[in-house]
Amino acid sequence: MSDAQRPRLADSLHGMLDTGLHTVQTRLELLAVEVQEEKLRLASLLFNTLLSAVLLGFGLVFVAIFLTVLFWEEHRLLALGLACAAFICGGLLTATNAARELRRGSRLFAASLAELARDRDAVRRKE
Repeated sequence: MSDAQRPRLADSLHGMLDTGLHTVQTRLELLAVEVQEEKLRLASLLFNTLLSAVLLGFGLVFVAIFLTVLFWEEHRLLALGLACAAFICGGLLTATNAARELRRGSRLFAASLAELARDRDAVRRKE
């Protein structure tokens, strides 16, 4: 190998290393953005879930009280029984929805994993 070829080889290797490091840096930045997005999504989900649960809970209790007072003379036990049944059914429905959401899992790092898979495919095609 002549002296003229060594600098070109070193420059080529340096360029490949620089490209590889740049790709890794880009992927890590994408991971950081995805973590931040997931954190914001979870905070928003938690806030909205808690607020809606509190407001709906107050609303349902007041409706149950209203109906009980409305039917106090004739059917107070029926009104209380129906209110209890409605609360239990609503609780079971929301518990089922929460369990389904938990089983579905998070999509955290989905974009990063897709990009890494595309990178691997691109490297395999070049070989």
